[in-house]
Amino acid sequence: MYSSAAIAQTVAAVAFDANGLVACIAQQHDSGEILMMAWMNRDAVEETMRTGRVCYWSRSRGKLWRKGETSGHDQRLVELRIDCDGDTLLALVDQSGVACHTGHHNCFFRAVRDETLTEIAPVLVDPKQMYGNG
Repeated sequence: MYSSAAIAQTVAAVAFDANGLVACIAQQHDSGEILMMAWMNRDAVEETMRTGRVCYWSRSRGKLWRKGETSGHDQRLVELRIDCDGDTLLALVDQSGVACHTGHHNCFFRAVRDETLTEIAPVLVDPKQMYGNG
């Protein structure tokens, strides 16, 4: 998707933290909906830019996590942006299916309303069906 030179220039501009990670916000490219936040390491950034399929670093699994590899709900990269400090990425994506492992369309389905933390969006896909344990 991107050339080796563009990938190298981008990675050089990223301010990875002490753990070698950078926050990445995924946003639906055409609606502007914020879908999720996850972490990327150098390899995840490079793979995402090279393949166009969004790849993150799973801190819990300790390995690369290609969005959708278990759920089938992947993200295709439309554009990658870096903030002014280089410590946050914005991935404009085309989301297939739901973005959240809970079965919600995005990970931001809770809000404080009337002094109470409230779910403001429904579950669209049963996670047991999505991950094959249902």
